[in-house]
Amino acid sequence: MLFLDIKRETKIKATLSKCEDIPDVDIFFDQLSILRENLKQENFSDDLTQFFSALANKKRIIIINILKKKDRCVCEIEAILDESQSAVSHHLRILEKAGLIKGWKKGKFTHYDIVEDKIKLYVNILINKLV
Repeated sequence: MLFLDIKRETKIKATLSKCEDIPDVDIFFDQLSILRENLKQENFSDDLTQFFSALANKKRIIIINILKKKDRCVCEIEAILDESQSAVSHHLRILEKAGLIKGWKKGKFTHYDIVEDKIKLYVNILINKLV
């Protein structure tokens, strides 16, 4: 188990000692340290951070909604969003990096579609790990 530096540990224990419902600060601090290490080992938090970051923009949520119905060419998404090609491409790159959409060439144009399994995976992680 990794411990905090002694100054930090002492400060946290001093704060915890002021809580009325903690009978033994040292034991409680050790339990919190174990919990901290267990949470660090769970891999889902990085994935969820990327998921939420990708969806932390109204335009990207709209893009997901657009693609939910059918795959679309970048030019179609530009027209729907009334955004420039570079702005749309920026949003598409972020969504693709998070694994929420996938793109492929269809002739001269790039088309995108949602990756439904990945979205379902994130939703399941939310339900099972955070709720």
